[in-house]
Amino acid sequence: MSKICQYFFAPHSPWTYLGHARLVALAKQHGVQVEVRPFDLGKVFSVSGGLPLVKRAPQRQAYRLAELARWAEFLQLPLNVQPKFFPVSPDASAKLIIATRLALGVDVALELAQALMRGLWAEERNIGDDETLVQIANSCELDGRMLLKSSQTASVQAEYERNTEEATAASVFGSPWYIVDGEGFWGQDRLDFVARAFGKT
Repeated sequence: MSKICQYFFAPHSPWTYLGHARLVALAKQHGVQVEVRPFDLGKVFSVSGGLPLVKRAPQRQAYRLAELARWAEFLQLPLNVQPKFFPVSPDASAKLIIATRLALGVDVALELAQALMRGLWAEERNIGDDETLVQIANSCELDGRMLLKSSQTASVQAEYERNTEEATAASVFGSPWYIVDGEGFWGQDRLDFVARAFGKT
């Protein structure tokens, strides 16, 4: 039986964007099943002591920008550290990813998540806008209109809330967060440790 990686993430997180493709590649390399768990980071912040970006001290905000630029250059990923459409509500994009997973499976949902995050962080697109979400899904050769409609159903909302509750129960307090064999790893800069966990027998 293959290992499972619970992947808790918020699609508006630049750190999730920086780590997403590497996580997917590592999972394929090690034959690990990824559980796609978009969650409400704002709600988790409210119970874990996290602060929204605008409420953080200036020196923390400045260092965040420096680190984003540093990591983007290191990983050779396009990234605008201060995109036009940020801050943005992640709810609609998170629920679109959930609807895609339910309808089309994990691999397609992971591909769409990548496109959504690239849209926000590299292409100056508003992932809080329904029409933009449809366009991005269509660019992945999906039926964006159908998936958007599905994403607005009670069952998808219930899964989004359940993911958030399970994240809180698992002591998640940031995005991305990976859980392998019961051990949590916070941040794309922990993917080396995630890889080691994937390789353990």
